[in-house]
Amino acid sequence: MIRFLQVSLTRGIKPLLENVDLTLNPGDKIGLIGANGAGKSSLFAMLRGELHPDLGEVDFPAKWRMAYVAQETPALDRPALEYAIDGDAHLRQLEAELAALEQVPESAEHGNGHRIAELHAALADADAYTVRSRAEQLLAGLGFSHDQMQQPVASFSGGWRMRLNLAQALMCPSDLLLLDEPTNHLDLDAIIWLEDWLKRYEGTLIIISHDRDFLDGVVNVIVHIDNRKLKRYSGNYSAFERQRAAQMALTQAAAEKQARQRAHLQSFIDRFKAQATKARQAQSRMKMLARMEEIAPLRAAAEFSFEFREPLSAPNPLLVMEDVVAGYRIEHGGDIIEKPIVSRINFSLQTGQRIGLLGVNGAGKSTMVKTIAGEIASLAGDTRLGKGLSIGYFAQHQVEMLRHDESPLWHLAKIAPTTREQELRNFLGGFNFGGEMVTSKIAPFSGGEKARLALALIVWQRPNLLLLDEPTNHLDLETREALTMALAQFEGTLVLVSHDRHLLRATTDQFMIVADGRLQPFDGDLDDYKDWLLKTKLGKGEPSLPAANGKTAAPAEASPVASESREDRQERRRQEAEERQRLSTLRKPIESRIKRLDEQMAKLNARKSEVDAKLADSTIYDDANREALKQLILDQAYIAKELEQLETEWLEQQEALEQLSGN
Repeated sequence: MIRFLQVSLTRGIKPLLENVDLTLNPGDKIGLIGANGAGKSSLFAMLRGELHPDLGEVDFPAKWRMAYVAQETPALDRPALEYAIDGDAHLRQLEAELAALEQVPESAEHGNGHRIAELHAALADADAYTVRSRAEQLLAGLGFSHDQMQQPVASFSGGWRMRLNLAQALMCPSDLLLLDEPTNHLDLDAIIWLEDWLKRYEGTLIIISHDRDFLDGVVNVIVHIDNRKLKRYSGNYSAFERQRAAQMALTQAAAEKQARQRAHLQSFIDRFKAQATKARQAQSRMKMLARMEEIAPLRAAAEFSFEFREPLSAPNPLLVMEDVVAGYRIEHGGDIIEKPIVSRINFSLQTGQRIGLLGVNGAGKSTMVKTIAGEIASLAGDTRLGKGLSIGYFAQHQVEMLRHDESPLWHLAKIAPTTREQELRNFLGGFNFGGEMVTSKIAPFSGGEKARLALALIVWQRPNLLLLDEPTNHLDLETREALTMALAQFEGTLVLVSHDRHLLRATTDQFMIVADGRLQPFDGDLDDYKDWLLKTKLGKGEPSLPAANGKTAAPAEASPVASESREDRQERRRQEAEERQRLSTLRKPIESRIKRLDEQMAKLNARKSEVDAKLADSTIYDDANREALKQLILDQAYIAKELEQLETEWLEQQEALEQLSGN
């Protein structure tokens, strides 16, 4: 097991962990979450032995083999397939020793035959004779074609090199696997494949990820870094959210109750500490107050939210494409060569449509979006734009085109030169660019902060058509959720390419698929798409275009992992709907009682405030008001007792409600 024993860690002047205790069991699949800068990567560095705690100890079995993704990829001439196999360093060592011994002349062997036999046995134990096929399957799952597998590492871009580093980590036999944002450079098909692979991983897995669906599909434990502590939650990310919300509600209620108790004690002390007859009782209450350990209310991370402004116009249709061919024109030897990617596109966008664009890596999704956006010219066909069409286009290269030597305010002023600076500052403040940050150069900004700025620039322009190509790359969970909420309320038209399934489900209502060089409707949901990927692209069959019902047009060999059939899924959803209805029926009387308790407590608190105000009036303690004072004190005691009973029942009802929600 992995144990953190009273661990404290400080980086620079910033304390990250303080007196942390945590135990993780062998075989756990753990999602490590927390705000940016909370210390997630530093925790990984401690596990790798690159950082050491200032105090305490991090302990796990010395015999455990550890695998993790390297952050740098050398520009090697080595083929991608061989580079992936290099991840199994033990196997490579055995191969190197065997090759060296086999080069020794027979006359000089001196008994090397025995060692050679041992090495062959060790290679067999290390599955050396299946390693190439395993590496090919792994690289195919991560999106590499057979041709790409033979290309040198140096020929790949940064994102593809990170995939190769991920392949090395997965090829390495390990007892502990550390993955830091493994989905950042992956398309949806590769993420689905990785999710399936990690479910079958037998060691202990710790993942840092901002993809909630990915976490839900893989992990069974969440470790949350918050306020320099590590807290373990059983279950996936959705279970963590439910537990966290319940914990916050209960802790807040307890803190409010304690605050009332403290106020009551302080009120008694303030009134009677100067009176000789009450001095002893006042002293007793002062000691009680001093002993009372203050409950600190749990605080959620500061919520970030924004909204897309209402479009200025709504042409219908926004655009029409007839027999369009999307692709690239490449200059080669003085000639222009056309490379079609998606052909015979017949497509129109109507006001209010919300389309998720699906397709395996390299199928042409980004090419399709660039063509709609006018970033690249179509190779053939006719495109007609609606009058008043205003496109907001987001892709990673838009982020890279930001001026790193300029500020967020400069970028916004460039597209809104006649707007008052204060209005621009207020707008950027809504995207968490406040204080000095709004006028600072963006060069040191994180990838998520730059992406947030690019989104802010789009929102300002009030588009009626949003084209978003992987908008969640580098965004943390909080910003992803804010983007999801904003897109769900967007009143224009949306075309979205994303590997974030939560975002796709929440913001689109129809899917189209790019496959086999064509754009076609996909009559299915993301579960149907996952089935298709597992049976074709990610299984051993060749990918075929899904038919209109969402199933593959041609039979393909099934994936090694059994998939739920469409009929079974429909039956499961029917049962889930019935279960939701049953739980709703059970929740209604509890929710009604909680509402009634809230109303009663509000009335009592109002009466309590009146009584406290009267008791705070010094004239009430005059001899002439003795009877009125006696009545007020009785009222105060009665109200306190009633509130305590109501609060106890409120907590019980809340707990019953949470138990229903957790079932």
